[in-house]
Amino acid sequence: MIAPGLIVPRLRGEAVRQDLVDSGLLRTDLEIRHEGEFLVLPLAEGPEDVPAAWGEVVERDFRPVPGKGPVQYRDLLAWSEDEKVLLPRSFDVVGDIVLIRLPRELEAKKAAVGEALLRFVPGTRLVGLDHGVHGPDRRRTVERVAGSGAWRTRHRENGVELEVDVERAYFSPRLAREHARVADEVRPGERVYDLCCGVGPFSVTIAHLGRAAHVTAVDSNAEAIALLTATLGRVPYGHRVRAVCAPLEEFLPTAAPVERVVMNLPHEGIKYLPSVARTTAPGGRLYYYEVVSRTEFESRGTTLVKLLSPVGAFSVVSERVVHPYSPTSDLVAFVFDRTR
Repeated sequence: MIAPGLIVPRLRGEAVRQDLVDSGLLRTDLEIRHEGEFLVLPLAEGPEDVPAAWGEVVERDFRPVPGKGPVQYRDLLAWSEDEKVLLPRSFDVVGDIVLIRLPRELEAKKAAVGEALLRFVPGTRLVGLDHGVHGPDRRRTVERVAGSGAWRTRHRENGVELEVDVERAYFSPRLAREHARVADEVRPGERVYDLCCGVGPFSVTIAHLGRAAHVTAVDSNAEAIALLTATLGRVPYGHRVRAVCAPLEEFLPTAAPVERVVMNLPHEGIKYLPSVARTTAPGGRLYYYEVVSRTEFESRGTTLVKLLSPVGAFSVVSERVVHPYSPTSDLVAFVFDRTR
């Protein structure tokens, strides 16, 4: 069967496959193709839904998986095509919980959508309607639409298992590749700050690899820090991370410079960026995440370097789209090196 697919190096295949699963973009009724050093992952949706950074979208002839069920969760709904076209093409999987956002026109049918997802995603216990992240503690407002149990779960990614409560502390499964990418760049003996850490996926992944001398994870949400502490308490490398409950305004003024700094606060991080940059030692690297309008993307890195110039000399190492955020903007990862 001819269908769109995402071609990726074999070494990145599992990470990208999990990204597609988490986003509801992997077509599960077709087999993955093996082409030498590359894999081609069949897509449930078109190329416009896949971030360019994940790989190149191609067309291939895929073999069907014998005895497979529905291709998409919408196939389980006996709705008109006019209604189905309004359904989101992707959703998030956090442990055994599925989160989805619905347009206002479909909210009256949220229970049916929840039941379809409960049947469609293997191992799902609970389906929630995601009303977004709000407030300084970045708590997600979620509404139960199918399933049972608490909003707390354990989420596996990149060889680690995180304690997560989707209602009480920030966590996004869509950043799994970023967690792995940043952790993989840490060199032996480096000190790391993970600022606005949420439940600590950057910190835990870095500690798991074991190269950093020490990681300091900081968040103002006490419940996020409690979840991180619970994760650290059951892993043998937990002693490598120091969890700190404090707002950035309190932590940054006395923080000694370190070799690597991560700040994931996409909507409000800009107001802290110069202060955060001061905690990056000369020769160090800063990872900064921001939601950027697509019309501003090309010039945003240059603008940020100018903003940082009173602090020191910074250069843009890379700027990449992590995932689409809205019809007109993306979550972008900016990586800066400080030369002096």
